[in-house]
Amino acid sequence: MTKQSILVKAAVTAALLGGAFAAVQFVRAAPEAKAAVPKAAAQPGVVSFAPNAPQLASLKVESVVATPLPVSDAVNGRVAYDENVTTRVSSPVAGRVLALRAEVGDAVARGAVLAEIDSPELATAEADGRKAQADELRKRLAFERARTLFEGEVLARKDYELADADFQQARAETRRASLHTKSLNAGGRDDGRFGLKAPLAGVVADRQINPGQEVRPDLANALFVISDLRRLWVIVDLPEGSAALVRKGQMATLETDAYPGLRFSARVERVGLALDPVTRRIQVRCAVDNGDGKLKPEMFARVSFLAGADAPLAVPLPNTSLFAEGIYSYAFVEKRPGVFEKRRVNVKVRGHERSFVDAGLAAGERVVTEGAFLLNAEVASDAQ
Repeated sequence: MTKQSILVKAAVTAALLGGAFAAVQFVRAAPEAKAAVPKAAAQPGVVSFAPNAPQLASLKVESVVATPLPVSDAVNGRVAYDENVTTRVSSPVAGRVLALRAEVGDAVARGAVLAEIDSPELATAEADGRKAQADELRKRLAFERARTLFEGEVLARKDYELADADFQQARAETRRASLHTKSLNAGGRDDGRFGLKAPLAGVVADRQINPGQEVRPDLANALFVISDLRRLWVIVDLPEGSAALVRKGQMATLETDAYPGLRFSARVERVGLALDPVTRRIQVRCAVDNGDGKLKPEMFARVSFLAGADAPLAVPLPNTSLFAEGIYSYAFVEKRPGVFEKRRVNVKVRGHERSFVDAGLAAGERVVTEGAFLLNAEVASDAQ
């Protein structure tokens, strides 16, 4: 190989090595140049997502409302009949049902016939009453004759007094038979049939009677339950630790599974005088207006007792909305679609499922109720 060709090859090799070195330097410098471009700083505590971001599917956002602040967490209660406007009707005598005149849901007036019953016992009582009346009439006539004879000095005083005593006994027997028939509360026809009547006006809430059924006064269940369902009670077994927070006349709110988000107003009527020795709870009775008929007896309810007529307002939140950092509590508020702000709030009353916030939120704001921890993780990653 000539000296000239060797020099040419050396020059080509140097050119190739120089180009490779320049390419490596360019690749190394590219990230550094990219890193040198300044990044727009995000607002602290605010996280934003594009409209189609997958993270939005994991979030649930709801508008909040302000309600009077309760004195404690909600407790379980039971809707019941108002016993002051409820009656349970049973047959006063043994007999057999001939016909029904009322069904469940029917509105009945006081004195309305609910069922017709045939009772041999009633027939016997009515027969005894008629017999006593006939005996009284006979002895009254005998007494009047004896008195006429006695006044004419024809009859001895002894016989006159005996006729008077017989008459008084007959009157007493007539009264006894009449009171017995009246106490049966089953006045009817002479054949022992009578109409079972409603003692008060209301709605037939329950019926445990059928045509042809044999009835008697000592049945376990009443034949009819009649109540004014516009007035109901809510019975609450209050824990011992909360007994001092509730008093007569205090307002309360209740919620049911049948109407989620709807709150009914109630008022405390009675507070028990003693604790149940087994459950260590005290029974509280509240009255609730049920004019719209939405509440039904035996419904379960969650009852919150309010602090008073001048109770401050607070925002109820599910506990999934809240998270703690240090000694403070936070929630995320939707500022606009896809933009969420981390906000510090003050939890006044904390419960098992929901808590009440009295500062940091306003009624009408949209709060994240599910996915708050996901948003907090996004905020933490943006801060790094």
